[in-house]
Amino acid sequence: MGKFIQMAWRNMWRNWRRTSIALVAIALGVVLLILMDSLLRGSDQAIFGNAVRLYGGNIQIHAPGYREKSSRLPLLPLNDNVAVLKEVRAQSQIISASQRINTLGLVSSHGESYPVAITAIEPAVEAPRSIQAEHMLQGRFLLDEDMDAVLIGKGLADLLNLTVGDNLNLVGRKRQGEMHQRTMTIVGIYDLGLAEAEKRMVYIPLAEAQTLYNLRNQITEISLTLQSVGQEDTIINALKISLPNYEIDSWQTLKPELKQTIETKKAYTGILGIVVVLIASIGILNLLLMAVFERTREMGVLAALGLKGWQIMGLFLLEGTLIGIVGAIAGCIIGSLLAWLISQVGIDLSYASGMGELTALLGSRLYPSIAIVDVISRGITVSIIAALASLYPAWQASGKQPAEVLHHI
Repeated sequence: MGKFIQMAWRNMWRNWRRTSIALVAIALGVVLLILMDSLLRGSDQAIFGNAVRLYGGNIQIHAPGYREKSSRLPLLPLNDNVAVLKEVRAQSQIISASQRINTLGLVSSHGESYPVAITAIEPAVEAPRSIQAEHMLQGRFLLDEDMDAVLIGKGLADLLNLTVGDNLNLVGRKRQGEMHQRTMTIVGIYDLGLAEAEKRMVYIPLAEAQTLYNLRNQITEISLTLQSVGQEDTIINALKISLPNYEIDSWQTLKPELKQTIETKKAYTGILGIVVVLIASIGILNLLLMAVFERTREMGVLAALGLKGWQIMGLFLLEGTLIGIVGAIAGCIIGSLLAWLISQVGIDLSYASGMGELTALLGSRLYPSIAIVDVISRGITVSIIAALASLYPAWQASGKQPAEVLHHI
Protein backbone atom coordinates (compact mmCIF):
# COMPACT_ATOMS: atom_id res chain seq x y z
CA MET A 1 0.00 0.00 0.00
CA GLY A 2 2.90 2.32 0.82
CA LYS A 3 4.33 1.85 -2.69
CA PHE A 4 0.98 2.68 -4.27
CA ILE A 5 0.78 5.89 -2.22
CA GLN A 6 4.33 6.83 -3.31
CA MET A 7 3.48 6.13 -6.97
CA ALA A 8 0.26 8.13 -6.74
CA TRP A 9 2.07 11.03 -5.10
CA ARG A 10 4.80 11.06 -7.80
CA ASN A 11 2.20 10.81 -10.56
CA MET A 12 0.41 13.84 -9.12
CA TRP A 13 3.41 16.06 -9.73
CA ARG A 14 4.62 14.65 -13.07
CA ASN A 15 2.28 17.10 -14.76
CA TRP A 16 2.51 19.80 -12.13
CA ARG A 17 0.59 22.39 -14.16
CA ARG A 18 -2.49 20.18 -14.44
CA THR A 19 -2.25 19.19 -10.77
CA SER A 20 -1.82 22.83 -9.73
CA ILE A 21 -4.92 23.83 -11.67
CA ALA A 22 -6.89 21.05 -10.01
CA LEU A 23 -5.60 21.99 -6.57
CA VAL A 24 -6.43 25.68 -7.07
CA ALA A 25 -9.94 24.82 -8.27
CA ILE A 26 -10.56 22.49 -5.32
CA ALA A 27 -9.09 24.95 -2.81
CA LEU A 28 -11.21 27.81 -4.18
CA GLY A 29 -14.31 25.65 -3.92
CA VAL A 30 -13.55 24.89 -0.27
CA VAL A 31 -12.77 28.55 0.46
CA LEU A 32 -16.12 29.64 -1.00
CA LEU A 33 -17.98 26.98 1.00
CA ILE A 34 -16.29 28.01 4.25
CA LEU A 35 -16.92 31.71 3.63
CA MET A 36 -20.57 30.96 2.87
CA ASP A 37 -20.89 28.91 6.08
CA SER A 38 -19.24 31.64 8.16
CA LEU A 39 -21.49 34.36 6.71
CA LEU A 40 -24.64 32.30 7.29
CA ARG A 41 -23.58 31.42 10.83
CA GLY A 42 -22.69 35.05 11.54
CA SER A 43 -26.03 36.28 10.18
CA ASP A 44 -27.89 33.70 12.28
CA GLN A 45 -26.12 34.84 15.43
CA ALA A 46 -26.82 38.50 14.64
CA ILE A 47 -30.48 38.11 13.64
CA PHE A 48 -31.57 35.70 16.32
CA GLY A 49 -29.26 37.11 18.97
CA ASN A 50 -30.77 40.58 18.45
CA ALA A 51 -34.29 39.16 18.31
CA VAL A 52 -33.75 37.40 21.63
CA ARG A 53 -32.41 40.62 23.15
CA LEU A 54 -35.41 42.50 21.82
CA TYR A 55 -37.95 40.07 23.29
CA GLY A 56 -36.53 39.72 26.79
CA GLY A 57 -33.42 37.55 26.87
CA ASN A 58 -32.64 33.90 26.20
CA ILE A 59 -34.36 32.58 29.32
CA GLN A 60 -37.09 33.96 31.61
CA ILE A 61 -37.99 32.83 35.12
CA HIS A 62 -41.57 33.35 36.33
CA ALA A 63 -43.90 32.36 39.14
CA PRO A 64 -46.02 29.21 38.71
CA GLY A 65 -49.01 29.80 36.44
CA TYR A 66 -47.37 32.42 34.24
CA ARG A 67 -46.83 30.17 31.22
CA GLU A 68 -50.54 29.48 30.81
CA LYS A 69 -51.37 33.21 30.80
CA SER A 70 -48.18 34.52 29.18
CA SER A 71 -49.99 36.21 26.28
CA ARG A 72 -51.74 38.48 28.81
CA LEU A 73 -48.53 39.31 30.72
CA PRO A 74 -50.02 38.56 34.15
CA LEU A 75 -48.68 40.37 37.22
CA LEU A 76 -47.63 37.28 39.17
CA PRO A 77 -44.95 38.26 41.73
CA LEU A 78 -41.83 36.11 41.84
CA ASN A 79 -41.17 34.79 45.35
CA ASP A 80 -37.72 35.20 46.90
CA ASN A 81 -36.26 36.91 43.86
CA VAL A 82 -32.98 37.65 45.68
CA ALA A 83 -32.28 33.93 46.17
CA VAL A 84 -33.19 33.23 42.54
CA LEU A 85 -30.78 35.91 41.33
CA LYS A 86 -27.99 34.44 43.45
CA GLU A 87 -28.61 31.00 41.98
CA VAL A 88 -28.69 32.06 38.32
CA ARG A 89 -25.60 34.26 38.62
CA ALA A 90 -23.65 31.19 39.73
CA GLN A 91 -24.02 29.78 36.19
CA SER A 92 -20.92 30.66 34.16
CA GLN A 93 -22.74 30.77 30.82
CA ILE A 94 -25.14 33.48 32.05
CA ILE A 95 -23.64 36.88 31.30
CA SER A 96 -26.53 38.98 32.61
CA ALA A 97 -29.54 38.52 34.92
CA SER A 98 -32.02 41.38 35.27
CA GLN A 99 -35.28 41.88 37.16
CA ARG A 100 -38.37 43.01 35.29
CA ILE A 101 -42.08 43.71 35.52
CA ASN A 102 -44.16 43.13 32.39
CA THR A 103 -47.78 44.14 31.86
CA LEU A 104 -50.18 45.35 29.20
CA GLY A 105 -51.41 48.91 29.04
CA LEU A 106 -52.23 51.97 26.96
CA VAL A 107 -50.43 55.16 26.07
CA SER A 108 -52.42 58.24 25.14
CA SER A 109 -51.51 61.70 23.91
CA HIS A 110 -53.29 64.43 21.98
CA GLY A 111 -56.56 62.53 22.29
CA GLU A 112 -55.18 59.35 20.71
CA SER A 113 -54.53 56.03 22.46
CA TYR A 114 -52.53 52.96 21.53
CA PRO A 115 -52.15 49.54 23.25
CA VAL A 116 -48.61 48.69 24.36
CA ALA A 117 -46.60 46.20 26.36
CA ILE A 118 -45.02 47.98 29.34
CA THR A 119 -41.68 46.63 30.51
CA ALA A 120 -40.09 47.87 33.73
CA ILE A 121 -36.33 47.32 33.81
CA GLU A 122 -33.23 47.90 35.92
CA PRO A 123 -31.55 50.52 33.69
CA ALA A 124 -28.05 50.17 35.16
CA VAL A 125 -28.13 46.36 34.70
CA GLU A 126 -29.63 46.31 31.21
CA ALA A 127 -27.99 49.34 29.60
CA PRO A 128 -24.67 47.59 28.71
CA ARG A 129 -26.48 44.91 26.67
CA SER A 130 -29.75 46.59 25.73
CA ILE A 131 -30.48 46.72 22.01
CA GLN A 132 -32.58 49.82 22.67
CA ALA A 133 -29.67 51.55 24.42
CA GLU A 134 -27.50 50.83 21.36
CA HIS A 135 -29.99 52.48 19.02
CA MET A 136 -31.01 55.72 20.73
CA LEU A 137 -32.40 58.20 18.21
CA GLN A 138 -33.18 61.06 20.57
CA GLY A 139 -32.57 61.77 24.23
CA ARG A 140 -31.04 59.13 26.49
CA PHE A 141 -31.61 55.71 27.98
CA LEU A 142 -33.39 55.32 31.32
CA LEU A 143 -31.61 55.82 34.65
CA ASP A 144 -32.31 54.03 37.93
CA GLU A 145 -33.19 57.31 39.64
CA ASP A 146 -35.65 58.45 36.96
CA MET A 147 -39.17 59.26 38.14
CA ASP A 148 -42.19 59.52 35.84
CA ALA A 149 -39.87 58.75 32.90
CA VAL A 150 -40.58 56.58 29.87
CA LEU A 151 -38.56 55.30 26.89
CA ILE A 152 -40.51 54.78 23.65
CA GLY A 153 -39.78 53.64 20.09
CA LYS A 154 -39.66 55.75 16.96
CA GLY A 155 -42.71 53.95 15.58
CA LEU A 156 -44.85 55.04 18.55
CA ALA A 157 -43.36 58.54 18.52
CA ASP A 158 -44.30 58.96 14.85
CA LEU A 159 -47.74 57.47 15.42
CA LEU A 160 -48.62 59.89 18.25
CA ASN A 161 -46.45 62.77 17.01
CA LEU A 162 -44.26 62.79 20.12
CA THR A 163 -40.68 63.85 20.84
CA VAL A 164 -38.28 63.93 23.78
CA GLY A 165 -39.61 66.08 26.61
CA ASP A 166 -43.27 65.55 25.72
CA ASN A 167 -45.69 64.06 28.21
CA LEU A 168 -47.97 61.08 27.67
CA ASN A 169 -50.48 59.24 29.79
CA LEU A 170 -49.49 55.69 30.66
CA VAL A 171 -52.28 53.36 31.76
CA GLY A 172 -51.36 50.01 33.28
CA ARG A 173 -53.07 47.21 35.16
CA LYS A 174 -52.31 46.94 38.89
CA ARG A 175 -51.86 43.61 40.63
CA GLN A 176 -55.49 43.59 41.84
CA GLY A 177 -56.73 44.11 38.31
CA GLU A 178 -57.78 47.76 38.36
CA MET A 179 -56.22 50.20 35.91
CA HIS A 180 -53.90 52.97 37.04
CA GLN A 181 -52.90 56.06 35.07
CA ARG A 182 -49.84 58.28 35.38
CA THR A 183 -48.43 61.14 33.34
CA MET A 184 -44.91 60.30 32.15
CA THR A 185 -42.19 62.34 30.45
CA ILE A 186 -40.40 60.93 27.40
CA VAL A 187 -36.66 60.90 28.12
CA GLY A 188 -35.56 58.94 25.07
CA ILE A 189 -36.67 57.50 21.71
CA TYR A 190 -35.01 54.41 20.26
CA ASP A 191 -34.91 53.41 16.59
CA LEU A 192 -34.44 49.72 15.73
CA GLY A 193 -35.79 49.86 12.20
CA LEU A 194 -38.65 47.63 13.40
CA ALA A 195 -41.72 49.86 13.27
CA GLU A 196 -44.19 47.34 14.69
CA ALA A 197 -41.99 46.48 17.67
CA GLU A 198 -41.31 50.17 18.29
CA LYS A 199 -45.04 50.87 18.45
CA ARG A 200 -45.76 48.12 20.97
CA MET A 201 -42.85 48.27 23.43
CA VAL A 202 -42.32 51.03 26.03
CA TYR A 203 -39.94 50.95 29.00
CA ILE A 204 -39.98 52.50 32.47
CA PRO A 205 -37.66 52.13 35.50
CA LEU A 206 -38.34 49.17 37.77
CA ALA A 207 -38.72 51.28 40.92
CA GLU A 208 -41.36 53.39 39.19
CA ALA A 209 -43.33 50.32 38.14
CA GLN A 210 -43.21 48.79 41.62
CA THR A 211 -44.91 51.89 42.97
CA LEU A 212 -47.28 52.26 40.03
CA TYR A 213 -48.54 48.67 40.10
CA ASN A 214 -48.50 48.13 43.88
CA LEU A 215 -45.62 45.65 43.71
CA ARG A 216 -43.25 47.14 46.28
CA ASN A 217 -39.89 45.33 46.22
CA GLN A 218 -41.43 42.69 43.94
CA ILE A 219 -40.90 41.65 40.34
CA THR A 220 -42.68 39.38 37.83
CA GLU A 221 -39.71 38.14 35.80
CA ILE A 222 -35.98 37.51 35.84
CA SER A 223 -34.49 37.74 32.36
CA LEU A 224 -31.27 35.87 31.57
CA THR A 225 -28.89 36.68 28.74
CA LEU A 226 -26.53 33.90 27.61
CA GLN A 227 -23.28 33.98 25.69
CA SER A 228 -25.00 32.76 22.52
CA VAL A 229 -28.30 31.44 21.18
CA GLY A 230 -28.49 27.65 21.45
CA GLN A 231 -27.31 27.21 25.04
CA GLU A 232 -30.80 27.55 26.52
CA ASP A 233 -31.66 23.88 27.07
CA THR A 234 -28.48 23.15 29.02
CA ILE A 235 -29.00 26.11 31.37
CA ILE A 236 -32.72 25.42 31.82
CA ASN A 237 -32.07 21.79 32.79
CA ALA A 238 -29.52 22.91 35.38
CA LEU A 239 -31.79 25.61 36.81
CA LYS A 240 -34.81 23.32 37.06
CA ILE A 241 -32.91 21.19 39.57
CA SER A 242 -31.97 24.12 41.81
CA LEU A 243 -35.19 26.13 41.25
CA PRO A 244 -37.98 23.52 41.16
CA ASN A 245 -40.76 25.89 42.26
CA TYR A 246 -40.49 28.27 39.33
CA GLU A 247 -41.43 28.24 35.66
CA ILE A 248 -38.26 28.48 33.57
CA ASP A 249 -38.75 29.02 29.86
CA SER A 250 -36.68 30.04 26.88
CA TRP A 251 -37.70 32.28 24.02
CA GLN A 252 -38.53 29.08 22.09
CA THR A 253 -41.46 28.46 24.45
CA LEU A 254 -42.67 32.00 25.06
CA LYS A 255 -42.01 33.23 21.49
CA PRO A 256 -42.88 30.25 19.23
CA GLU A 257 -43.15 32.53 16.19
CA LEU A 258 -39.47 33.40 16.56
CA LYS A 259 -38.55 29.70 16.77
CA GLN A 260 -40.55 29.02 13.60
CA THR A 261 -38.70 31.82 11.82
CA ILE A 262 -35.35 30.30 12.81
CA GLU A 263 -36.38 26.85 11.59
CA THR A 264 -37.59 28.30 8.27
CA LYS A 265 -34.34 30.21 7.78
CA LYS A 266 -32.27 27.11 8.58
CA ALA A 267 -34.24 25.15 5.98
CA TYR A 268 -33.57 27.77 3.30
CA THR A 269 -29.88 28.11 4.18
CA GLY A 270 -29.57 24.30 4.20
CA ILE A 271 -30.94 24.18 0.65
CA LEU A 272 -28.56 26.98 -0.35
CA GLY A 273 -25.64 25.03 1.11
CA ILE A 274 -26.59 21.92 -0.88
CA VAL A 275 -26.79 23.96 -4.08
CA VAL A 276 -23.34 25.49 -3.49
CA VAL A 277 -21.86 22.04 -2.74
CA LEU A 278 -23.39 20.66 -5.95
CA ILE A 279 -21.93 23.54 -7.98
CA ALA A 280 -18.50 22.98 -6.45
CA SER A 281 -18.87 19.23 -7.01
CA ILE A 282 -19.61 19.66 -10.71
CA GLY A 283 -16.50 21.82 -11.15
CA ILE A 284 -14.25 19.36 -9.33
CA LEU A 285 -15.78 16.39 -11.15
CA ASN A 286 -15.26 17.98 -14.56
CA LEU A 287 -11.64 18.88 -13.84
CA LEU A 288 -10.64 15.45 -12.56
CA LEU A 289 -12.52 13.63 -15.32
CA MET A 290 -10.51 15.52 -17.92
CA ALA A 291 -7.26 14.85 -16.06
CA VAL A 292 -7.89 11.10 -15.90
CA PHE A 293 -9.12 10.74 -19.49
CA GLU A 294 -5.98 12.49 -20.71
CA ARG A 295 -3.97 9.64 -19.17
CA THR A 296 -5.80 6.73 -20.77
CA ARG A 297 -2.64 5.66 -22.67
CA GLU A 298 -0.73 5.69 -19.38
CA MET A 299 -3.26 3.21 -18.00
CA GLY A 300 -2.58 0.97 -20.98
CA VAL A 301 1.18 1.06 -20.32
CA LEU A 302 0.59 0.06 -16.70
CA ALA A 303 -1.63 -2.81 -17.81
CA ALA A 304 1.02 -3.95 -20.30
CA LEU A 305 3.56 -3.99 -17.47
CA GLY A 306 1.41 -6.48 -15.58
CA LEU A 307 -0.78 -4.43 -13.26
CA LYS A 308 -4.24 -5.87 -12.84
CA GLY A 309 -7.33 -3.84 -13.55
CA TRP A 310 -8.23 -3.34 -9.89
CA GLN A 311 -4.65 -2.19 -9.17
CA ILE A 312 -4.80 0.42 -11.94
CA MET A 313 -8.18 1.54 -10.73
CA GLY A 314 -6.91 1.79 -7.15
CA LEU A 315 -3.82 3.75 -8.21
CA PHE A 316 -5.77 6.42 -10.07
CA LEU A 317 -8.45 6.52 -7.39
CA LEU A 318 -5.72 7.08 -4.79
CA GLU A 319 -4.18 9.82 -6.91
CA GLY A 320 -7.51 11.62 -7.29
CA THR A 321 -8.11 11.27 -3.56
CA LEU A 322 -4.68 12.75 -2.76
CA ILE A 323 -5.37 15.69 -5.05
CA GLY A 324 -8.69 16.22 -3.30
CA ILE A 325 -7.16 15.95 0.19
CA VAL A 326 -4.30 18.37 -0.57
CA GLY A 327 -6.68 20.85 -2.21
CA ALA A 328 -9.19 20.51 0.63
CA ILE A 329 -6.52 21.09 3.30
CA ALA A 330 -5.23 24.17 1.50
CA GLY A 331 -8.78 25.44 1.06
CA CYS A 332 -9.63 24.84 4.72
CA ILE A 333 -6.57 26.77 5.88
CA ILE A 334 -7.08 29.69 3.49
CA GLY A 335 -10.86 29.78 4.01
CA SER A 336 -10.57 29.72 7.81
CA LEU A 337 -7.95 32.47 7.75
CA LEU A 338 -10.05 34.68 5.45
CA ALA A 339 -13.19 34.13 7.52
CA TRP A 340 -11.28 34.99 10.71
CA LEU A 341 -9.79 38.14 9.18
CA ILE A 342 -13.20 39.32 7.95
CA SER A 343 -14.73 38.56 11.34
CA GLN A 344 -12.26 40.97 12.97
CA VAL A 345 -13.49 43.96 10.97
CA GLY A 346 -16.98 42.88 9.93
CA ILE A 347 -18.88 43.69 6.75
CA ASP A 348 -20.53 47.09 6.50
CA LEU A 349 -24.31 46.76 6.06
CA SER A 350 -25.24 50.38 6.65
CA TYR A 351 -26.30 50.67 3.00
CA ALA A 352 -29.06 48.12 3.68
CA SER A 353 -30.63 50.01 6.59
CA GLY A 354 -34.35 50.56 6.19
CA MET A 355 -34.76 47.62 3.78
CA GLY A 356 -36.82 45.47 6.15
CA GLU A 357 -36.96 43.83 9.55
CA LEU A 358 -34.41 41.17 8.65
CA THR A 359 -31.73 43.70 7.75
CA ALA A 360 -32.64 45.73 10.84
CA LEU A 361 -31.95 42.73 13.08
CA LEU A 362 -28.66 42.09 11.28
CA GLY A 363 -27.37 45.45 12.48
CA SER A 364 -24.99 47.82 10.73
CA ARG A 365 -22.12 45.28 10.52
CA LEU A 366 -22.10 41.56 9.88
CA TYR A 367 -19.39 39.53 11.63
CA PRO A 368 -18.79 36.09 10.07
CA SER A 369 -18.46 33.22 12.53
CA ILE A 370 -16.35 30.17 11.77
CA ALA A 371 -16.91 26.75 13.34
CA ILE A 372 -14.28 23.99 13.29
CA VAL A 373 -17.00 21.41 12.65
CA ASP A 374 -18.08 23.22 9.47
CA VAL A 375 -14.48 23.49 8.23
CA ILE A 376 -13.78 19.79 8.78
CA SER A 377 -17.06 18.67 7.21
CA ARG A 378 -16.47 20.80 4.11
CA GLY A 379 -12.94 19.45 3.74
CA ILE A 380 -14.11 15.84 4.04
CA THR A 381 -16.99 16.43 1.61
CA VAL A 382 -14.73 17.88 -1.07
CA SER A 383 -12.15 15.10 -0.60
CA ILE A 384 -14.86 12.46 -1.13
CA ILE A 385 -16.12 14.31 -4.22
CA ALA A 386 -12.57 14.35 -5.67
CA ALA A 387 -12.20 10.62 -5.03
CA LEU A 388 -15.56 9.85 -6.66
CA ALA A 389 -14.68 12.06 -9.63
CA SER A 390 -11.71 9.82 -10.47
CA LEU A 391 -13.58 6.57 -9.85
CA TYR A 392 -15.59 6.25 -13.07
CA PRO A 393 -12.90 7.04 -15.68
CA ALA A 394 -10.34 4.87 -13.85
CA TRP A 395 -12.81 1.99 -13.72
CA GLN A 396 -13.68 2.41 -17.42
CA ALA A 397 -10.05 2.44 -18.59
CA SER A 398 -8.95 -0.37 -16.27
CA GLY A 399 -11.42 -2.75 -17.91
CA LYS A 400 -9.96 -2.35 -21.41
CA GLN A 401 -7.31 -4.43 -23.08
CA PRO A 402 -3.78 -2.93 -23.14
CA ALA A 403 -3.57 -3.00 -26.93
CA GLU A 404 -6.88 -1.15 -27.27
CA VAL A 405 -5.96 1.48 -24.68
CA LEU A 406 -2.51 2.11 -26.18
CA HIS A 407 -4.18 3.12 -29.48
CA HIS A 408 -6.22 5.76 -27.61
CA ILE A 409 -5.60 9.30 -28.87
